[in-house]
Amino acid sequence: MKKIILFIFTASAFLTYAENPPAEKARGIFFSIGVGPRLPVGPFSNQSDLGYGFNLEVSYTDNEYLPIFVFAKTGFEQYPGAAEFYQTSDYNNLSTTSFPVVLGARYYFPPIMENVLLFMPIVEVSAAYNFFSRVHQFKPTSVKNNFTEEVSKFGFNAGIGISMFLVEIIFNYNYFQSIQFVGVDLKVRLPLFVSF
Repeated sequence: MKKIILFIFTASAFLTYAENPPAEKARGIFFSIGVGPRLPVGPFSNQSDLGYGFNLEVSYTDNEYLPIFVFAKTGFEQYPGAAEFYQTSDYNNLSTTSFPVVLGARYYFPPIMENVLLFMPIVEVSAAYNFFSRVHQFKPTSVKNNFTEEVSKFGFNAGIGISMFLVEIIFNYNYFQSIQFVGVDLKVRLPLFVSF
C-alpha cells in the first residue's frame, strides 16, 4: 500500500510539473543514437551506391545564454561500389568506409504542432573531420594491383529536420573534397542531465 501511495504521489507531482514547466531557462546534456541511409552525390555517386551509417552524439544546451544545442558526434559509414561502375571499369570491388568526427550547433524552432505530438523544425550546421578508407580491387583480367587508400578530409555538414525532441529525423548534406553525400538519420535522444 505504501508503494502505491508513493507511486501516486510521485506521478501526480511529475504530471503537475509537466503541465507547467518553467519556460524561461533550461539546460541539459543529452545522448543520442542515429542510423540511416547515405546517398552519394556528385562525382562520388558515379563510383558508389547507396550506403548506410550510424552515429553517436552528445549534445548540450543552456538556453539562458544561447538558444541552441552544441553537439559532438562520431560514427561509421559504409558505401559499396556501383554496379554500373564495375561494368565500365577494371574494378571488381570498390568499397568506401568512413569514420566521421563532427562538431556543430543545432537550432530548434518553435513547435508547428503541439496538440497531440510536439513537432519542432530544426536546422544544424557543423564542421567535420572524416577518415576515409577505400578498398580498390581489380578484375583478374586487368594487370593492376589491389590496394587500400586511406585519406583524411575536412569538410562541413548542413541539415534540416523535424524533432519530437526524443525522436527526430534529420536530412544532412555532407561536403568533403571529391566526396559528397546526403545522409538521413532517424535519431533517438536520451537525457543524461536536465535542469530547469
